[in-house]
Amino acid sequence: MVEHDTFSATREAYDAAAPAYAQLFRDTLRDSPLDRAVLGAFAESVRASGNGQVADLGCGPGHITAHVHELGLTARGVDASPAMIGLARQAYPGLRFDVGSMAALDIADGALGGVLSRWSVIHTPPPELPYVLTEFHRVLAPGGHLLIGFSASDDASHPTQVFDHTVAPAYRWSPDHLAAKLRESGLTEVARLVREPQPTDRRQFQEVHLLARKDGRPR
Repeated sequence: MVEHDTFSATREAYDAAAPAYAQLFRDTLRDSPLDRAVLGAFAESVRASGNGQVADLGCGPGHITAHVHELGLTARGVDASPAMIGLARQAYPGLRFDVGSMAALDIADGALGGVLSRWSVIHTPPPELPYVLTEFHRVLAPGGHLLIGFSASDDASHPTQVFDHTVAPAYRWSPDHLAAKLRESGLTEVARLVREPQPTDRRQFQEVHLLARKDGRPR
């Protein structure tokens, strides 16, 4: 299980930063056609599985959850931060948002056609990541899809690297290493998008999206 102290510290940090964070990231999809494209591909893959139930894990203020809902999926958001969930419920009263942990989801086995995790696993210490990925696998139905986003490590000899995140301690991952962790959890990579850093980016890291599928056929 993810250590309680790490979980609590991250939750408290995001509670404190919630209003500023919501304001800063409110319009990120408007300015990122690549993000919109990868979310669109995720939504099509989920719809093709026949199960449109999706959980946005680490949903923050809910803007991505709302976008996925607009793409035709039945989306709900989960976040460790009560303050973030409060902002999400206020901004999108027609959608469901719950406080919770990615490592212990209050979601039935095989209930979801899709799991979305955009930059939410970056705060999970590397030894604890398998627990989180196992939970993602548990809640996905056979044939369901996971879209996971993270910042890439740039040192081949170190598959994970700590970086100075504004809110809480965070980790970058080698894309191949994280894809291997997905395979160990029963999730097979089907596609990846790598976005090179732009001159205006505050952090000069590659951004990676991995789309993976749970083994087995949809029911």
